[in-house]
Amino acid sequence: MKINKILKKNKEEWEDLAELDIYWAILTNPKKKFGRWNIKDFFITGEKEIDNLIKLTNGLGYPLEQKIALDFGCGIGRLTRQLAKYFEKCYGIDISKNMITKARKLNKDLSNCEFITNVKENLDIFPDNYFDLIYTVLVLQHLPGKKLIKNYISEFVRTLKKRGLLIFQLPCHIPLEYRLQFGRRKYKILRGLGINKKFLYEKLGICPLRMNFIPEKQVIKFLKSLNVKILKVEKDKRAGLLIKSRTYYVTK
Repeated sequence: MKINKILKKNKEEWEDLAELDIYWAILTNPKKKFGRWNIKDFFITGEKEIDNLIKLTNGLGYPLEQKIALDFGCGIGRLTRQLAKYFEKCYGIDISKNMITKARKLNKDLSNCEFITNVKENLDIFPDNYFDLIYTVLVLQHLPGKKLIKNYISEFVRTLKKRGLLIFQLPCHIPLEYRLQFGRRKYKILRGLGINKKFLYEKLGICPLRMNFIPEKQVIKFLKSLNVKILKVEKDKRAGLLIKSRTYYVTK
């Protein structure tokens, strides 16, 4: 299947997720499923995350400037709005029109934030060497295919300024029982039969959320092929206790 068709299907799945449980789809805390996220608490998590991120970047010495930032897979702007406190201009892009519409509404008071729907396998809406910071967590793992993940990583590198900083999180191993994704498969089949998505989510507890991974060695090899400097690779628990994940810090 061609990438544009795969992305179109992925967009449909994320529009479903945005309608079913928008906050949980972005930040999948099991205790917050089925509409249990409080919006204030939800945004506080973004404040804490970005404040800690800025402390970390100051320690790394990157990026050289804090002018333009990209929040890839921004959802409703949980992180974008906080990045706007540190950068002159912040872009949040997402595949879901529903997410972007809500992001614009919730962050309309922030004049230096721009939210864009992107349903392409590239970032050609942005020029080369444009961003001082590119940040994406809990996003690449939900993309449909390793080729697409690598496409976006290449685009991150292309659009990153020299001495800018790219930070991305990606699982490096998923246990076999999780790779099978039975709930997602059931959802796809039953939705195809015309069963209401709200019934599938609220009554059967299934949704179209997917998980993907690329082994750490493969990611490092790929980054080296892009002629970037890997500042560090750290273990993280973002994808859950049973899924091994890494956060990569890259400059050029």
